[in-house]
Amino acid sequence: MAEYTHIRLYTERAFLGKVRLEDNPAPNPRRLFRGPAPSAWPRPSLLPALPPAPRRAVPLAHAEVGIRGTRPPLVLLHGIFGNHGNFQTVAKALVRRVGGQVLTLDARNHGSSPHSPLMTYEAMSLDVQHLLTQLGIHKCILVGHSMGGKTAMVLALQRPDLVERLISVDISPTSTTLISEFPAYISAMKSVNIPAGLTRSAARQLADSQLSSVVQDPQLRQFLLTNLVEVEGRYIWRVNLDAISHHFADIMSFPVFHKPYPGPALFLGGSKSPYISSKDYPEIQRLFPKADVQFIEGAGHIVHQDKFEEFITAVLNFLPSP
Repeated sequence: MAEYTHIRLYTERAFLGKVRLEDNPAPNPRRLFRGPAPSAWPRPSLLPALPPAPRRAVPLAHAEVGIRGTRPPLVLLHGIFGNHGNFQTVAKALVRRVGGQVLTLDARNHGSSPHSPLMTYEAMSLDVQHLLTQLGIHKCILVGHSMGGKTAMVLALQRPDLVERLISVDISPTSTTLISEFPAYISAMKSVNIPAGLTRSAARQLADSQLSSVVQDPQLRQFLLTNLVEVEGRYIWRVNLDAISHHFADIMSFPVFHKPYPGPALFLGGSKSPYISSKDYPEIQRLFPKADVQFIEGAGHIVHQDKFEEFITAVLNFLPSP
């Protein structure tokens, strides 16, 4: 029987229509091309490190939908400031259409998973590996969005034996420089002051007002505010802002790997998003030689929300035959 948790980040919207993926790789620069692999990309200098933290996995909160079948389970990994609910509607749709089992996870320092001062992709990959072992999953199909996509890529590169195939949603294995304003958002979130005794709606309204001068996009503010929770009469952020802040450079970069992942990979971007571009193609090919890059027309960074039906179709087309 499927399990569902009570936490939900936002309601995903379904958009009907046909998936519009690029079919002609030759004249279209938004398809993966074959070219010489560049040297390893340098990593940016890091912020002052936190005190040494034990390098051990944390037990991830997760939800299971469907029943395990002949195809490896799908494991869905959310992005920064999200939680497993971001992919809950996707999980239900995939199980309804093709059966099998789908897992949605809360990354460490997010959702209902434990907090830890360590917030690197190696650590987040280890968390997922630990959960797979606990659940007796010897092979899975990874689908990760943004930060979750980088976690999925690291896991596939570290442990290709565990990953049957990989889908990275609107992110590449390179440094990300497009959300440099996020440190200011984190500072603004830390500065939010909510007096005790307010109703949840009043607390959110006050927090929204306090964030508005820094986080000017109302939709982004609402996304961040879903992390505001009441604990023993006080309103706190359920995301570990300190760990995210200290490891922000790690989250924006990508670890250096030399041995490629040999399995099938799909890099699925939004046509309106700049997070996968032609400059990323050589590094994608170097680390994922069996990769295909596709773009869903009209989608932004949150592809599975902006073009839900098209996203589901693209995922189904990439899954192995039962």
